[in-house]
Amino acid sequence: MIKNPIQEVTNKLQYRAIGIVKGIYKPNNIDQINRGTLTDKEGKIIETVILGKAIALIKKYINLEKDYFWIVYPRNKNITNLHLQVAGIWDPYQLNQIDNNNSEKDPNELLKELNLNNNYFSIRGEMIYVNTQKKEIVIKICSSPNSKRSKNSTFKINIEGEIPLQFLNNFVSLDVIRDGSILRMVKYEIIEKIKSKKL
Repeated sequence: MIKNPIQEVTNKLQYRAIGIVKGIYKPNNIDQINRGTLTDKEGKIIETVILGKAIALIKKYINLEKDYFWIVYPRNKNITNLHLQVAGIWDPYQLNQIDNNNSEKDPNELLKELNLNNNYFSIRGEMIYVNTQKKEIVIKICSSPNSKRSKNSTFKINIEGEIPLQFLNNFVSLDVIRDGSILRMVKYEIIEKIKSKKL
């Protein structure tokens, strides 16, 4: 059984911003592997940091000359300045338990079987801003609703796309594709209205 790089949602109000991007990671400094850039097959360079749990994997298994599918968390301050945080590597042969029936398949084919593609992102959260003229929306993600450090656990993602203004402050689930530095919505689902918290 191949591990899905983007797990199924377990709760209809599950917040998340996660994606999969294929590219070559190059650290800015070989002695400090956690900061660098990811270059995709089109040659687009994206600023990237490696999160703690992925550093050990990279040191042990990864050849930095090769491209891999990286499991990433997106961050952006506006629609054009994407920054990635690497949470893991999806390598169905080297890093996952795999049954022999699939061992000849191209990893791109395996991704398709999981209903995923390179540069796909799943964004789930509260839609807090809509600009219908610029076709931009902003989704607020709460990474851990029970966290005491509430400031650090909430962030916003800017996405190119159109959702009617009437759905402002609704919890939405988006299928998004990365196009260069832009996250572009391809499909959305309105989950439910977010109830305002009483002061």
